[in-house]
Amino acid sequence: MRAVGIEAASVYVGQAVVGVPTVFEGRGLDASRYENLMMRTKSVALPWEDPVTNAVNAARPIIEALSPRERDRIEYLAIGTESGIDLSKTIANYVQRHLGLSNNCGVFEVKQACYAAFAALETAVNFVAVAPRPGTRALVINADIPHPVQGTYYEPSQGMGSVAILLGDHPELAVFEPGANGHYTFEVMDSCRPRYTLEVVDTDVSLLAYLECLEGAFLDYAAKKPGTDIMRDFELLCMHTPFGGMVKGAHRSLLRKLTNLTKDQIDQDFLDRVEPSIRYGMRIGNIYSGSVFLALTSALAHSDNTVARRIGAFSYGSGCGSQFTGITALPGPAAAALRARIDAALDRRVELDWDTYARLADLAGRPAAGTRDATVDADIGLVAEVAADNAAPRLVLTGISDYRREYRWEGRTP
Repeated sequence: MRAVGIEAASVYVGQAVVGVPTVFEGRGLDASRYENLMMRTKSVALPWEDPVTNAVNAARPIIEALSPRERDRIEYLAIGTESGIDLSKTIANYVQRHLGLSNNCGVFEVKQACYAAFAALETAVNFVAVAPRPGTRALVINADIPHPVQGTYYEPSQGMGSVAILLGDHPELAVFEPGANGHYTFEVMDSCRPRYTLEVVDTDVSLLAYLECLEGAFLDYAAKKPGTDIMRDFELLCMHTPFGGMVKGAHRSLLRKLTNLTKDQIDQDFLDRVEPSIRYGMRIGNIYSGSVFLALTSALAHSDNTVARRIGAFSYGSGCGSQFTGITALPGPAAAALRARIDAALDRRVELDWDTYARLADLAGRPAAGTRDATVDADIGLVAEVAADNAAPRLVLTGISDYRREYRWEGRTP
């Protein structure tokens, strides 16, 4: 079985951003709770953005960097989402078409709340590891869209974006451990989407389930790799990140159970090993099944890339399912280049005022899955300037006709 890892990664951070304090003030939320989120801004979905456009726009830079021959070696496309747009047809079908991937590329979609993309990743890693031909690649993308739970303390953390990961046997960013995964699952009603535009969240139950899964998945991993030590064996940790404060609390809870560290030592360990992974989340927000991918890219981008480092990665999805795995970050220039691209994209976002954000929140999720016919309203004041200000090529949703979603490329077509 050949080694498999990340050859390239790309993050679509959206085109618009709002300050989290702006959301607190606009909704009349208690400002004293702001600091606990450990967030500064969040990306905001625009009317022409949906799970398909997010996935395609995340992967576009990766695909453009490949030769036609290299592109045709992508033999597997796996989409993780909790924002499926059809009960039968997958988002992957649209993504394969608009990225121009080979007709011999296998495609599928995974649903398990925020764990979906990591489950897709595990499957894709194993596919590449046993592929009969060297040089086989797989593309894994999260594809979600938020539906703001307006007026709640959940809304300020709901971000927007997608992460694309290209897997292969010539990794430049990181290497995975095929088969070395810890899992933990049980049925719980902490969060669900009974309708496409409705998110139901019990934050207290979700936090408790998250904490139980983090401990359970790590202990399962350690049982499969006897002698594993949470402090000794990982230079970095990254986790599913609904918001940074939740990750900080989960890290503290786990180390209290597994170590004899003092509070000050745990706080320092968070700064040393975990904080690099939440920096992008602090600026983008919770991107659902892609949040652990975002945490991983943040850890890679904001830590020493001159030496190999072991990363412990934890993915959690409500309902619930979870996984803990080990990843080796590779030395080299790829991580610094990734950081430069993401930082530039973050700085290009257009900042929204409260009134524009509030209107976008009202329009979120429209047109909804199951809509037969619809057009997309792009006339929203400041938002209309985004297309002119952002020169990067991007796929946009133009409407739905007889249930068929219609898209076009703005800017230069890949």
